[in-house]
Amino acid sequence: MTMCNEPSPADEALIRSIEQFLYREARLLDDRRFHEWLHLFADDVRYFMVGRSNRYPKSSKSIAILDRDRYVESDVTADDELAILDEDKTTLVARVARLDTGMAWAEDPPSRTRHLISNVEVEPGEDEAEIKVYSNFLVYRSRAESEEDFYVGSREDLLRRVDGSWKIARRRLVLDQAVLSAKNVSIFF
Repeated sequence: MTMCNEPSPADEALIRSIEQFLYREARLLDDRRFHEWLHLFADDVRYFMVGRSNRYPKSSKSIAILDRDRYVESDVTADDELAILDEDKTTLVARVARLDTGMAWAEDPPSRTRHLISNVEVEPGEDEAEIKVYSNFLVYRSRAESEEDFYVGSREDLLRRVDGSWKIARRRLVLDQAVLSAKNVSIFF
């Protein structure tokens, strides 16, 4: 993959195939075809969601902290801080299996979702068989008669070629909300 202002026809074809992969994933989730969705993941996947918090940069005059080292520039939770979700293939499979039992009370009745994926960018990965994919998402969730939630954020995916197909080897989701108003996070992103 070349890294210039004008993508080559091969780059355009790759970008289009990645977009189609992401759109198909969204359709599988919205159609509640979770077992098929699980096949999109590599066996060593890390599926990780962090949030944002209200942090103040060192240049902030809003608050005064005596210890300047306590200021944090980034409002995005770091990978070693508490995550909203931190899963692997085993836990994703277990969550889907639990949905099959009828005992997943947070999903009884089941949520209805609509996943919107946009702003897809592709760049080379560290390995020849891998690529990095950046995208934004908006997920609308409705449940029962009156529950409605919106989740908005960005995704950083590492896709890997496995037996000729793309697999999600890592997904890092950054939720834009500083406070979740949803009763639970029982859906997939």
